[in-house]
Amino acid sequence: MSRKNLRELKCPTCGKIGPWWDMPHGPFCSRRCRLIDLGKWLGEEYRISQPLDPEEAEQQAADGSPAGEADPDQDA
Repeated sequence: MSRKNLRELKCPTCGKIGPWWDMPHGPFCSRRCRLIDLGKWLGEEYRISQPLDPEEAEQQAADGSPAGEADPDQDA
């Protein structure tokens, strides 16, 4: 993969692909998309699904596993 392709990503709001990290509104393609995303957070369309447990966060940091990802060794 070329260096150019590594810098291109999909706008989280509209899905357009481009070099958004290099733009003033990155990772969004425009001010409009950035404000749409902010509006969704403020309107509570996006929310954190459960409270953060400090012990769980420390364990995930120590294991190197991403936050919110289930442990494959645990049964649901």
